[in-house]
Amino acid sequence: MTAGTQPPLLPDHPHHDGSSRYAGTDRPSLGDTVPVWLRVPRGQEPDGVWVRSPQDGEPEYVAATVDRADEHATWFRADVDVVNPVTRYRWLLSDGPAGRYGWVNGTGWHGYDVPDAHDFALSAHPAPPAWASDARIYQIFPDRFARSAAADTRPLPAWAHPAAWDDPVDYRLPGVTTQVYGGDLDGIVDHLDHVVDLGFDTLYLTPFFPADSVHRYNAASFDRVDPLLGGDEALARLTSAAHARGVRVLGDLTTNHSGSTHEWFLAAQADPAAAERAFYHFRPDGSYVGWFDLRTLPKLRYGPELRRRLLEGPDSVVGRWLQPPYALDGWRVDVANMTGRHAAEDTNLEVARAMRATMAALDPELLLVAEHCHDASGDLSGEGWHGAMNYSGVLRPIWAWLRAPSYVEEFLGVPAAVPRLPGDAVATTMRAFQAVTPWRSLLTSWSLIGSHDTPRVRTVLGDADTVGVAAGLLFTLPGAPMVFMGDELGGQGVVGEDARRPMPWHRPQAWDRVTLERYRTLAHLRASSVALRRGGIRWVAAGPEVLAFVREHSEESLLCVATRGRGEPWSLPATRLGLGAAAELPCVYGDADSLVVDGDVDGDGRVVLPVDGPSCRVWRLP
Repeated sequence: MTAGTQPPLLPDHPHHDGSSRYAGTDRPSLGDTVPVWLRVPRGQEPDGVWVRSPQDGEPEYVAATVDRADEHATWFRADVDVVNPVTRYRWLLSDGPAGRYGWVNGTGWHGYDVPDAHDFALSAHPAPPAWASDARIYQIFPDRFARSAAADTRPLPAWAHPAAWDDPVDYRLPGVTTQVYGGDLDGIVDHLDHVVDLGFDTLYLTPFFPADSVHRYNAASFDRVDPLLGGDEALARLTSAAHARGVRVLGDLTTNHSGSTHEWFLAAQADPAAAERAFYHFRPDGSYVGWFDLRTLPKLRYGPELRRRLLEGPDSVVGRWLQPPYALDGWRVDVANMTGRHAAEDTNLEVARAMRATMAALDPELLLVAEHCHDASGDLSGEGWHGAMNYSGVLRPIWAWLRAPSYVEEFLGVPAAVPRLPGDAVATTMRAFQAVTPWRSLLTSWSLIGSHDTPRVRTVLGDADTVGVAAGLLFTLPGAPMVFMGDELGGQGVVGEDARRPMPWHRPQAWDRVTLERYRTLAHLRASSVALRRGGIRWVAAGPEVLAFVREHSEESLLCVATRGRGEPWSLPATRLGLGAAAELPCVYGDADSLVVDGDVDGDGRVVLPVDGPSCRVWRLP
């Protein structure tokens, strides 16, 4: 934004989302009637408002009535009957033959007919665990987090190449998979206080099963914990210590493939008549399908016996590790978007359903989250994965808005450099992905700005202040925030493997203290704010350098403003925020003063916001 210009305010159109302020519940049962509300700016009330909802495939219309009104908005109410397992709906507004006509769906107001794809959704399938939307997730790559004293006593397997803790990461083949630093599960226990102090309440561990690589996504067995990490007893010690601190622990399971050294695959190769032969996609010539055709990662093919061993029941792989003494709190599923999918076969939903059934029978509070780097909405209807890692709706747009001008690497598998886009394009992307994802699945999904599979966010964005803006968005947007270990210290890395550098515990002088304090403050703000954890989102402004939105809940509302660059201060009509004269907004995050409604600007109450980015600030609305 150039000096003297005002970022465009998004039109104050009628608004609805799936949060508790606009929908009576996001956990309905079949046969329920759910009240829903539409906020219409005062003075824009149409002659007629209806909710359109397909019932058994045929749309039905229910007339809405005025529920309440104030000087800022009128709220219309209608009821939606939950007739089908997933019931979709949108709002119709009309002023009659000569007036306004249009629809409100997940992407906002449209003055023309629209398809059903972006309609709001109510799912009558069993709901995700209630804690999932409140979680703050800290991701750990065990080999690089911390070494316990016992790590020095363990012999290395033949494939491993030892590295000292301060050695540079060899992120090119062949060393990328075999360089072992010796971090283990007891080392994580030794540093749990760091995670708790930082404000996180959930650990996500990348795989702990034995494998002939340091990343362990090519498992040789699902029946035991890798001895390099301390074995089964070390996992039990970790989950016990974490639970004692109020921290949940999630494992990482590869349902798309095993390793080529896995006992099942070795049996399948050795004997074409073995039961395990049906676990894989063998071709007539004896070759087999691998993930991206990698011979070390043979792709799993789901039939009754594989389902029984891997997915179904308390004695399956899925079930065993969720029970004492390990008592994991759920699974993150690797390559979930490709699981069970090959050519004409698609058993993806069956796999997810089977995992959900096993987990629900053990404890309905267990969480199932999918790795999905693209549009996951088609797999999040509510009967499969509880949520997904939200790369497309959070990480990609944030990177595209904030990346350093000098960073020109490829964009996470896209054969083009990471773009540098204006804020209005970024807001449009975020709204599009929010629109196609059922609300409760959106809140359960993990927001992220980096992971063990990406370059470090600090490397992509270039400086601490810009990372601070990204972190501010991470913790204020809908979805549970997930942070990769070391991002809070300003870690660097040019690709995903290079980003897996060991934590510099013994070099505190290398920590970026400003970034550390920002992450800590934001995580604790998130923990204390029901609006950030469960509230709706209403966008109010989006310009090249500015994004602004309100997170609103019946108990609390917050104004969140992120700025990429610098410019003249800009003003927001107080009515957009539901504010009256003399209202004051205290700043709850960021270096800023309270905001006060000025009634003398253009004869209308307005709130003037500073534009001095990179910055992210949050004010509490009265």
